[in-house]
Amino acid sequence: MRDALFDGDLRAGVRDVSPLMLGIVPFALVAGIAAVDAGLGLAEAVGMSVIVFAGASQLAALDLLGSNAPLAVVVGTAVVINLRMLMYSASIAPHFADYGRRLRAGLAYLLTDQAYAISVAEFDENPDRSRWRYYLGAGASLWVVWQIGTIAGVVIGAGVPDAWGLTFAVPLVFLALLVPAMKDRPTTVAGVAGGAIAVVAAGLPLNLGLLVGALCGIAAGLAAERIDSEAMAS
Repeated sequence: MRDALFDGDLRAGVRDVSPLMLGIVPFALVAGIAAVDAGLGLAEAVGMSVIVFAGASQLAALDLLGSNAPLAVVVGTAVVINLRMLMYSASIAPHFADYGRRLRAGLAYLLTDQAYAISVAEFDENPDRSRWRYYLGAGASLWVVWQIGTIAGVVIGAGVPDAWGLTFAVPLVFLALLVPAMKDRPTTVAGVAGGAIAVVAAGLPLNLGLLVGALCGIAAGLAAERIDSEAMAS
């Protein structure tokens, strides 16, 4: 086990994911600050961060918790936002098909956008790589930095006066995630439609506006992708 921990493949995963930490650290800080704003204590914030371990859905859930939304709406919104993980897992699963179920379950917990992207690229480029060790190096590094950043955000958020308005960083983070993702017509349609509908539906009962916006955005993006596919085929 000790040899595995210091294996070159594991170190390669840590090394390759390290540049991405520049974006993870401020994101984690904002998640911690948002937890304080939602009324969570340190133990609750860390517990949520450990269990959920998904930045965008975590922020959305915290925003809804701060608005006293029903738990079903909070969970439903987080699930919708994380639906992309189904596609990630289906894509990366063949690379782990030879491993046992327990190991695959542990690796699944560490699945994030960043760990998926760099691992799939590395597996295609270096097929002889120890896949589970490389992925573990990337995913576990992200997990550790995320938890530390969340704790730091809770500590910082608890000591910052409300007048400073640090919680405004939450929508800014979502914008920073959204804009780079709008790289073609379907994703742009999904982003614009989802955002517009969420704003219009903000007054719905049970704080359902965000969930409705997310679902409509997904539907609009899929419709736009289908129209583009049919246009290319004709």
